[in-house]
Amino acid sequence: MRATLFPFQETALADLHGKIQKAHTMWSEKDPQVISLSAPTGAGKTIIMTALFEDIIFGHACGVAEPDSVFVWLSDMPELNEQTRLKIESKSDKFRTRDIKVIDSSFDAEYFTPGTINFLNTQKLGTDKLLTGTGDDRQYTIWQTLANTAKRQPKSFYVVIDEAHRGTSTPQAENKAQSIMQKFIRGGEEDELPIMPLVIGVTATPQRFQKLVENSSSTVQKVIVPPENVIESGLLKDRIIIHFPELALGADMTMFKEAVVNWKKKREHWAAYCAHEDIKNAVRPILVVQVEDGSEREATQTDLASCIVTLEELIGRKLKPGEAVHTFDRHETVSVNDLEIHSIGASRIEKDENAMVVFFKMNLSTGWDCPRAETMMSFRRASDSTYIAQLLGRMIRTPLARRVESDAELNNVALYLPFFDEATVKTVEQALRDSEAAIPAETGTHKSLITLKRDPSFADVFSAMDLMTYRVDAARKQPALRRLMALARALTQDRIAPDTRPATLKKVLDEFDKEIAAIKASGKFDGTAKAVTALALKTLTIDYGADTASTADSETVALSEFDLMNLFERAGKVLGGGLHMEYWGRHASRDHEDVKIEIIVMTGDTGIMERLETFADKLFNELYDDHKGALKKLKEERKEVYKKLALSSAIPIALTWDLPQTIDFSLGDDAQALDRHLFIPIEGGDFKVSLNDWETGVVKEELKNGAVAWLRNLDRKKWSLEIPYEVAGVTTSMFPDLVVVRSGNYGNEFDVLEPHDPSRKDNYPKAVGLAKFAEKHGEKFGRIQLIRKAHKFGRDIFYRLDMNRTEIRNKVRGVTSNEELDRLFDELAAVAEE
Repeated sequence: MRATLFPFQETALADLHGKIQKAHTMWSEKDPQVISLSAPTGAGKTIIMTALFEDIIFGHACGVAEPDSVFVWLSDMPELNEQTRLKIESKSDKFRTRDIKVIDSSFDAEYFTPGTINFLNTQKLGTDKLLTGTGDDRQYTIWQTLANTAKRQPKSFYVVIDEAHRGTSTPQAENKAQSIMQKFIRGGEEDELPIMPLVIGVTATPQRFQKLVENSSSTVQKVIVPPENVIESGLLKDRIIIHFPELALGADMTMFKEAVVNWKKKREHWAAYCAHEDIKNAVRPILVVQVEDGSEREATQTDLASCIVTLEELIGRKLKPGEAVHTFDRHETVSVNDLEIHSIGASRIEKDENAMVVFFKMNLSTGWDCPRAETMMSFRRASDSTYIAQLLGRMIRTPLARRVESDAELNNVALYLPFFDEATVKTVEQALRDSEAAIPAETGTHKSLITLKRDPSFADVFSAMDLMTYRVDAARKQPALRRLMALARALTQDRIAPDTRPATLKKVLDEFDKEIAAIKASGKFDGTAKAVTALALKTLTIDYGADTASTADSETVALSEFDLMNLFERAGKVLGGGLHMEYWGRHASRDHEDVKIEIIVMTGDTGIMERLETFADKLFNELYDDHKGALKKLKEERKEVYKKLALSSAIPIALTWDLPQTIDFSLGDDAQALDRHLFIPIEGGDFKVSLNDWETGVVKEELKNGAVAWLRNLDRKKWSLEIPYEVAGVTTSMFPDLVVVRSGNYGNEFDVLEPHDPSRKDNYPKAVGLAKFAEKHGEKFGRIQLIRKAHKFGRDIFYRLDMNRTEIRNKVRGVTSNEELDRLFDELAAVAEE
């Protein structure tokens, strides 16, 4: 694969392998199998399936290669198939172009070619189509090809039904497509098509796929990708921000102007970001404009002439041919103000580098992926809210397949709705939640979702920051050996420590030698080697005259070189990073079969692999800590590589806390203005924030006592300070409410303050988490306090337990109940010094 799978995609891939293995075990002609892969729009289902195809054809850690396997990919639109085909070609580094075939009307074969992926669409499978009939120029119908292949190789023939991008537009067309798809699941007597032995449904809506398989005899197994895992991955934008007027008065051209300004700003931000990060193929945002329907005399009732004038005024020049395009049903060119607006296919928009503005009506909600479509304006009325939500679901993918850490503006999608008001906007929000897309973590209006920038008056504070944070990731963890070699390779590639990979490889191979020598010295090696590299054969003799049968003693036969190589390659996939070949190369002067057997035995020994993982985990942490400072100087894309490696550890690893230039922020209806915040509104005006009484009281007390600046540390933001703590043995996260900056004897000091209600069950686990954090990183912070409020002497008083004081920290670490914590507060808590 040219693409690196995200942890949730690796989990789905592993689940698919498990379900396929189970399906093959259970399969019989009377018990056909169906597997449903359901994942929200934006999850990368095609990427997961491409990795599955590669694993099946070329082998993987838990299975040998099956090079004769055949895949048929079925959808209901040729354009969807073409989009999927191109994506598989671009992401796979193993399939050749000739291995990926589009079945057209000239196809005529008894069987599908082994080792191929074949694209087929329902529009070619009607009773009146060439593929479904025979004649002078056709020997086999497509139904016969399917039946023959299924009969010849039932356990290596896979039919994939793409339900994730339904493209049919009318109920009649959809019913016809569904009827054809059901033939693959139920069989078709009139076409002599048997039930396909294994069907994999790829869907964004499990309920819709369930309709396909209901009333069938197939056993259905499910692989489900949770939407929250997709959102967490960075594949989707953080926020959808909806702009609308106070009253739906229809000031459409005024709103269109604002949409163009937003799009122009995104273009400028992306240009600056790509230049800074040395990104060769710079992201070019697209403005998507939904217009009203037309008539026989005009393409649309929307005033396209005024739209073009507004666009050209704001970009300061005339639009060039190809920069404005349309996807109207009529494919002819539309002339507006001497500008020719050409028709373009939806699947071509993303790759068209000239296209900047796309006018459309109602035909972009299915089968269209365009991550660089970042601003949308709709001239349509509030009755179209469901369609608008469906379209937004296609616009929320991030252009770089990762979030941008340094500029919050580039993680947003903007939507402008001049004919909506506050009530009808809520229908769009609800339709988004009801759609098949994994919607961003935040969807709201321009009033509540804002962007803040660093306050330039606190430049010295930001430059003095040298703080640590954590990112507790619940996603799939990588084996330590893989993480270690990936880290060593990255450090060498980025010239941070050029000799790291060879030095690390030597240490790993030395450890292999040590473990193999130890198992040989223990006397266990020969027996294990014989068990995994030899085949025991028994002979059954049947005497027909005597009507008896007898079994002879088994004899041992050495595995063939082919089978031994397969086991060696499987062992290599367990180790990862080509380590099996590196070991083979180190011992190239020895008998090559002996070397392969050593690797096979080593990877099959649980104790050895656990020790190697412990060794690799320790070495990873040492390498990461040694070079942590150098990572700050890397470009963002490379920083993300190291961050992912750190997050894939089973134990949370401390990361440098780098606050970006801009952050996304949320406002409530009760927001109040407060001074000296580290970030201020990017559009100007006072900083406002929603705080509860405790938080407000602590902030005002800190400001009164001379705090230089402060930060409202929002919950679960990518930029927030995050501290791990444990509940019942499970590691989770806390996000302390406040970070306060004070002037100390040796410069600025940074305090972590967490006002916390003592009635909550998580009190003592969070206190212990803060204490452990202080023990590891206390020297980088001033105060690290858990705070409670009490009403005494006619006023609110805040009592603070400071984990950066050794006496308090040591006692808090041993706390096992809220009652014990209460006693420590009574004994050791203090009020803030004025």
